[in-house]
Amino acid sequence: MHDRSLQQLAAAPDGTHLSWREAGSGEPLLLISGQAVDSSSWDALLPSLGRHFRVITFDHRGTGQSSIGPDEAYSTAGFARDAVAVLDAAGVGRAHVYGHSMGGRVAQWMAIDHPDRLGSLVLGATTAGDRRGVPRSQQATADLASGDPDLIAKLFFRSGTRREDAEAFFNQSASRHARRLHLAASRNHDAWDSLHLIAAPTLVIHGTDDEMTPPGNAERIAAAIPNAELMLLQAARHGYYLEESEATAHVIGFLQRNPLQ
Repeated sequence: MHDRSLQQLAAAPDGTHLSWREAGSGEPLLLISGQAVDSSSWDALLPSLGRHFRVITFDHRGTGQSSIGPDEAYSTAGFARDAVAVLDAAGVGRAHVYGHSMGGRVAQWMAIDHPDRLGSLVLGATTAGDRRGVPRSQQATADLASGDPDLIAKLFFRSGTRREDAEAFFNQSASRHARRLHLAASRNHDAWDSLHLIAAPTLVIHGTDDEMTPPGNAERIAAAIPNAELMLLQAARHGYYLEESEATAHVIGFLQRNPLQ
């Protein structure tokens, strides 16, 4: 787990305290975590990404060391404003942005609403909205709702992910109330009609065996964003980045081919 002593604080537009940290050096890269998950979910990638980039991670409001803030502030567009506040606190004008799952939904709004703050965009295992996206199966929904750690883990990983990496990925630092707010924010996300506005170089990356967010969503997103690249990882699942080293290598290569201007 990461050293909380290195955490710094940013102030969101509504005054909520957002905890963030950084590692490495180079062009700034902002990582955005998934639903109700704090920044420790990225820990396994920090050594490799930090060799090439100044990596900035943060705890979503209501998770980790960040304050919970008011209920009405919980939306994916609001989380994008939080992310911009973190960049402000870090003294970063523009950054590459990589969002996973709900973090990818947040990253979409960063690219749409705050295009001047974003260079290249990576959208991992995400959708532009559940209501008009490709839905998960009834079995996957039942497995997710079961609360059975083994069933849930099978939705995220296909094989021998290191135990400490998986534990960080599933870290539940959020309260039950905060988790409900995150779930509602994620469910209410709908950016399908605005994806064509994204001008940033974009990589859409997804596992072909992702039952949490079926890969048809990635294909639709890549088709809707001008000139987006699509990378489908064979047999990978929702937590692909902890199991597929080629995914991180591809992300690094993509960002290096699209440097900040």
